[in-house]
Amino acid sequence: MPQTKSDHFDVVIAGAGPAGAQCARDLATRGYDVVVLEAESEDEFPRQSNKSTGGTFPPMLSSFGIPDDVVMNFTDDVVIESPNDHFAQYQPGAVLDFGEFKRFLVADGKREGATYRFGARVNKPLVEDGELVGVQFSGGETVYGDIVVDATGPAAVLSKQLGVTTLERDKQAVAIEYEMDGVHLDHPGYADITDAMMLRLDHDIAPGGYSWIFHTGDETAKVGLCYLQNDAHRRYARDGMRIDEYLQYWLDTDPRFDAAERIDGRHHRGSAHLQMPERLSADNFMAIGDTAPTVDPVWGEGIHACMKSGRAAAITADHCFIANEVDTSAANLSGYDDLWHSEVAPEMRIRLLVSRVLYQAPNDRLDTFVRDLRRIDADELAKADDGSVRYLMKLLHVRDVPLLARVLLASRT
Repeated sequence: MPQTKSDHFDVVIAGAGPAGAQCARDLATRGYDVVVLEAESEDEFPRQSNKSTGGTFPPMLSSFGIPDDVVMNFTDDVVIESPNDHFAQYQPGAVLDFGEFKRFLVADGKREGATYRFGARVNKPLVEDGELVGVQFSGGETVYGDIVVDATGPAAVLSKQLGVTTLERDKQAVAIEYEMDGVHLDHPGYADITDAMMLRLDHDIAPGGYSWIFHTGDETAKVGLCYLQNDAHRRYARDGMRIDEYLQYWLDTDPRFDAAERIDGRHHRGSAHLQMPERLSADNFMAIGDTAPTVDPVWGEGIHACMKSGRAAAITADHCFIANEVDTSAANLSGYDDLWHSEVAPEMRIRLLVSRVLYQAPNDRLDTFVRDLRRIDADELAKADDGSVRYLMKLLHVRDVPLLARVLLASRT
């Protein structure tokens, strides 16, 4: 197919999630000709891709100019629950209406000059004479670009075909969430989770993972759970139970939901991989967002990292284009890899190890872990959360050595 001006762009982005839409915003602001191809129709967007809890923190909102009107509730605390204990810490946050958030990013990108094509499901990379030159979408249509960006999330449509991304099934976390009304947020015997984001570590509810209640205002909340098909899941799971049934079991057994009802049309599913990316770029190509993958493996927060990955890709593309001669080679695009490891997801390897220990520890150890969180001060907790080995050691016990050894051994296989 001959290349014409109308179907050629500086950058072609597959996927209008937070990573893809933010990359388009930044590139359009810089004056580049960018097109975003989104599988969903414009009228329904993002009905099928509304897959996030929407929990994030003020640095994301301020760094990316996100307006308050996409925030369902500003929260004051983060609460960690175990089967028999809890820990609360002041940590301002925000629970987004994820659909409205995504629509804002698209609308703002359009205002800056980005082109969006909806109902355009990308299905394969377009390669000519061994060189990536664009993508094919919607059965046979094509669009060309100097740089192609894969922001298709865990599907990794282009990255897999180009051999850039290998996502492992046993490292895929699956999730389900309901938005509910009538949740008792300050029930006797439980933490007060009014204006809070709460994560619960409890294999009875989420074997090999965690569950959550994010307060979204009044008596409404996002309620969900996720888990991996890891050793802990196999050890603690009930035969034949699926993720929907685990969530229903929690709703049936936790008194905070005795008077709660699901909100019609507010039911979400999603998945993300918790693993180190092998590669992030190639000639004329970058993988961003959950395609990489990028979600924080300890607490599951992915919005901020996805946004940062989109910005890092835009910065890298800008570097490629502003030179005297455009250079979109793998060597030049490797600057994105450097930014990813230093700015987007630093300490990813140690955080993966922490998550594997945390989500495989037995329930009684999770109770001890919550008590340990109260034992060390806020500065030490912050350093541990940032991946400091010295401060992480304060949360480990002698009994953790066999589990840690198993995790370290598994990480090398």
